[in-house]
Amino acid sequence: MKLKTLTLIAALACGSLYAQTVEVKDAWVRASVPGQKATGAFMKITAREGAKLVGGSSPVAGVTEVHEMKMDGDVMKMRAVQGGLDLPAGKTVELKPGGYHIMLMDLKAPLPKDSSVALTLVFKDAKGVESKVEIKAPVAAVLPGAKVDGKPAMDHGMHKQ
Repeated sequence: MKLKTLTLIAALACGSLYAQTVEVKDAWVRASVPGQKATGAFMKITAREGAKLVGGSSPVAGVTEVHEMKMDGDVMKMRAVQGGLDLPAGKTVELKPGGYHIMLMDLKAPLPKDSSVALTLVFKDAKGVESKVEIKAPVAAVLPGAKVDGKPAMDHGMHKQ
């Protein structure tokens, strides 16, 4: 009986080493049109033990990078995040339009609304150990389920200026 119990405990302990330490929720990718070469992917990421989002890949893009948009005086600037995006232990970090996001560049084809995109996200823990999380994100014109003044948000991308 002791041997069975010890075997079970050892199996559970080994299993917990391989348990996912990063959770990705509410992922989506902004739709693109013919000729558009880049778009963004957005999501909520929670790292149980703290980590960094250091990169990614997708079969729909030639280049996949972690980016940040922020105001520099009166100008909105976008740049790649050097060294990775910090994910504090137990805190959800939201990648959203106008802030941190995954930039999909050199798109191989347009990403139509209601399709989906495979993404592989690359993380590093505090010890520098790399791990990957694979997700499938729906393609939408706006955040799925988004509301403005209690009503469903509309895509205004087709309006001419």
